[in-house]
Amino acid sequence: MAGGPRPGNLLAGLDPDQLAAVEAPRGPVCVLAGAGTGKTRTIVSRITHLIHSGHVTPGQVLAVTFTARAAGEMRTRLLAMDVHGAQARTFHAAALRQLRYFWPRVVGDAPWDLVDGKLRLVGQAAHRAGAGTERDTLRDLASEIEWAKASLVAPEDYPAAAARARRDTPAPAEQVAKVYTAYESLKNAARVLDFDDLLLHTAAALEEHSAVAEEFRDRYRCFVVDEYQDVTPLQQRVLDAWLGHRDDLTVVGDANQTIYSFAGASPRPLLDFTRRFPEATVVRLERDYRSTPEVVSLANRVISAARDRPAGSRLRLIGQRPTGPEPVFAEYDDEPAEAAAVAGRIKELVEQGTPLSEIAVLYRVNAQSEVYEQALAELELPYLVRGGERFFARQEVRQAMAALRTACGRPPEGELPAVVRALLAPLGLSDEPPAGGSARERWEALLALVELGEELVATVADADLHRYVAELEQRAQAQHPPTVEGVTLASLHAAKGLEWDAVFLVGVADGTMPIQHADGDDAAIEEERRLLYVGVTRARVHLSLTWALSRTAGGKRYRRRSRFLYGLIPENHPTARVAAVRQQETPRPAMGRGMTPVRYCRVCGDKLVGTMPVKLGRCQHCPSDLDEGLLAALREWRVDRAKGLKVPPYVIFTDATLLAIAEQRPADRAALVSISGIGAAKLDRFGAEVLSLISGVHRSSDV
Repeated sequence: MAGGPRPGNLLAGLDPDQLAAVEAPRGPVCVLAGAGTGKTRTIVSRITHLIHSGHVTPGQVLAVTFTARAAGEMRTRLLAMDVHGAQARTFHAAALRQLRYFWPRVVGDAPWDLVDGKLRLVGQAAHRAGAGTERDTLRDLASEIEWAKASLVAPEDYPAAAARARRDTPAPAEQVAKVYTAYESLKNAARVLDFDDLLLHTAAALEEHSAVAEEFRDRYRCFVVDEYQDVTPLQQRVLDAWLGHRDDLTVVGDANQTIYSFAGASPRPLLDFTRRFPEATVVRLERDYRSTPEVVSLANRVISAARDRPAGSRLRLIGQRPTGPEPVFAEYDDEPAEAAAVAGRIKELVEQGTPLSEIAVLYRVNAQSEVYEQALAELELPYLVRGGERFFARQEVRQAMAALRTACGRPPEGELPAVVRALLAPLGLSDEPPAGGSARERWEALLALVELGEELVATVADADLHRYVAELEQRAQAQHPPTVEGVTLASLHAAKGLEWDAVFLVGVADGTMPIQHADGDDAAIEEERRLLYVGVTRARVHLSLTWALSRTAGGKRYRRRSRFLYGLIPENHPTARVAAVRQQETPRPAMGRGMTPVRYCRVCGDKLVGTMPVKLGRCQHCPSDLDEGLLAALREWRVDRAKGLKVPPYVIFTDATLLAIAEQRPADRAALVSISGIGAAKLDRFGAEVLSLISGVHRSSDV
């Protein structure tokens, strides 16, 4: 470790909470780390501290995270700390490495190949099972198989498990199970593995072969898991197999950023960590060093509206940066107008000095990218669609790596960045960028390789061409690309773990955010809210939230802003008055004898349709303002009154009526009787008691 940071210098600059996490004793440690709170620095510092303190050697450390990019960043930071030999990998990469090593002993024959894309096998399996074989159907079937394996669900158990999880299956559940069975059979006959098999076989090798488990556990003594809120049952099984009966485990996560439930992920292991390890050290990181106080404030308000938040998720970020601009909210008539306005604002930011690579446009689904690609292209603003062609698969990058490998035989003299630039010049890396098009994209990719060399020189002493090429090879294997200059277009899921100076959250309308198929499922709606929270917390300084009332230019304006935005937009903002204006402009027909009164949403002003919306006084899609404490008190009162009168509780008030009271919190008899289902008789009999109960609950909550 000579030349590395001394322990005193290692701890310098850490805030008190980060320091507590770094210096926590060896053993179970749970770090609840909010967005932007420096968790990667904390993890790396903890690993380095444990090594410096003699608790563990570098080779005994295995740190796992969920993306190749995050693992690559962790490796780079460990190298900067002069920590060599510690493993930082994704779950799948770690399992693949272990399986290759143990395969001859466990299976005995040549290792099976890793299948390069499963759609061909899924297609064959679907044909056998009589299911659809269209490409979109095959993708959905593949996703269901991945969910089942990640959730430790066998083919024969799939129908019952899918029903419990309320899966939106691409075919009848029994037919999906047949496809799953056929897929496994075809895969085994071909002697190939998919990514989930890497984890399943690794866990089985450690669980069923004591000699293998003993050798592994003798090698690795200290485990660190990042993004622990996204662990699946299968990944947890692998982690348990790694640990055995030991408890030298540090987990880091934020339940507010759980956004992969559809893939089998669950925050339960994070939230239940102290139940499993009662002696665990728990540290909360809430100081946000990423975003301005204005962005942090909005993020806190987004997540504070979430319902049924468990105790382990109640992190409240505290902004540490200087003040910045307020978040921008804007409504447009249609998506092309929204995209044009966003592109125009991006051009302004670039002209004011914000780098293109520090700007992102984030949306809920990938299909939304097209209109933004067009709007950016019209203004000649370069962009990258995250999730498009992989960086290291691009032709110019493969050619560059071949040239750099060849040069390692007789490395040119000079500083690394200059050497790399000279070697890439024949491939198109000129001093000045081309005007645009594919030539500009090629130039940007080559320049990114030079900038990676500059990054390596800044973090690793005596970095040379051999070391640089080795780093490139490792990144190519892990698919960890460098930053390329261009506006990032990405889905909110793809943006997880990233950050930019300026973020444009677009299409923030009901039906898109939250997505339409989440309606009717409270858990799915709350995951959509967490997805918005993740999007907001990607921004460092500039944050914009926009939506359009129509998809196409001149189309019918039937959309409305997302229900998640109610309460977030300042009262004096033009878009905050839209609902009130609509309500004022909506004609109220005169009442005639025998006519049912028309009721309007107390949130957005639209006409209410249906029994439940009328009862609650709001549209189904508009946000609830439920007082949970009042609802509990009302239910308790109803039980007591029902017992006294010897009638079923619903005779007093139905559940829907209690819910409406707890949402609207009427302050007098007039407001109470306006709730559908409360007539004069019930008002006279129970009105005083209910109003007294409401008043009492409010007084106690104010204390």
